[in-house]
Amino acid sequence: MVDFVGAGCGAADLITVRGMRLMQSADVVIYAGSLVNQELLGYAKEGCEIYNSAEMSLEEIIDIMNKAELAGKHTVRLQTGDLSLFGALREQADRLDALGIEYRVTPGVSSMFGAAAALKAEYTLPSVSQTVIITRMAGRTEVPDSESIEALASHCATMVIFLSAGMTEELSRRLIKGGYVPETSAAIVYKASWKDERVLRCTVGTLHETASICGIKKTALIIVGRVLGSDYELSKLYDKTFETEFRKAEK
Repeated sequence: MVDFVGAGCGAADLITVRGMRLMQSADVVIYAGSLVNQELLGYAKEGCEIYNSAEMSLEEIIDIMNKAELAGKHTVRLQTGDLSLFGALREQADRLDALGIEYRVTPGVSSMFGAAAALKAEYTLPSVSQTVIITRMAGRTEVPDSESIEALASHCATMVIFLSAGMTEELSRRLIKGGYVPETSAAIVYKASWKDERVLRCTVGTLHETASICGIKKTALIIVGRVLGSDYELSKLYDKTFETEFRKAEK
């Protein structure tokens, strides 16, 4: 069995209980060494074989999984955040399917949620934004034309932008071109939940200046939207005049 496990956003105690237990039972661990907190390897049992996938190709990763499976060993593939976001899960899973190797997926705490926690913010606020757009800038990996920053920015919803901390000048320009006013609230969260976490609040217009002054070029999320501002309406959830299945409205 191969278990894909989301390592969480950084802090070793933000892995799920299930993920921790799978780590403790694994005979082989293949971890994303460029992003996963190495403190998580402390959950592995003595004698566990540990491999750093940052130094490996897809073929090498699958070869280790296949050899472990043939030897009757339990493998954990430990990847950063949650595997459903920029996790290269599909390409590994398809290879395992072709080899007839069973696998399971255990979700993790995405860095986008670690960033929200660091900001003490909600991505959705009544009358402000009820939509969250998760995306990235085009770089060495292309982005579909229909998903350009300008096209997505036209909605003026909350945006969480991955893998773009080194392109803040262009990102700022394209966000404004798409529809955000320069004064729109923004933030850069560097290494959310890690010991060296940094939270930088700014605006869409000052995004590049803020990143440059603070030397942020990678391992950071960029959050954009009016949810980071101060104006919003109270929800109906606890409104005493709003009737629900569980509460009668006060007159």
